[in-house]
Amino acid sequence: MLKPQITLNQFSALDLRVAKIIKAEPQENSAKLLRLTIDIGEEKPVTILSGISEWYDPATLINKSIVVIVNLEPKNIRGETSHGMLLAADVSGRPILLAPQEDVPAGTPIK
Repeated sequence: MLKPQITLNQFSALDLRVAKIIKAEPQENSAKLLRLTIDIGEEKPVTILSGISEWYDPATLINKSIVVIVNLEPKNIRGETSHGMLLAADVSGRPILLAPQEDVPAGTPIK
């Protein structure tokens, strides 16, 4: 079922970017969360938390490019602040990370 329609202005408000994962590690006190430090093309990397540890080994994520939303309101998850969200396709409950087909610099906007 489709979600309700949004306007082009609402979509334009999303800051979608290519990000490069520079560090990935299990989140303390959680069997599901990974703590990802990502380069989004800004001066400082940001941290996002994602419940993908069941499907992804942190070591295999280093230097991978992914697509993220970087202007979500920060969310406190298990005592740490997540500054965005990665995008993934849901295939029978398994997240498949969205990634560019070619080498794209970190911070490149998604339009």
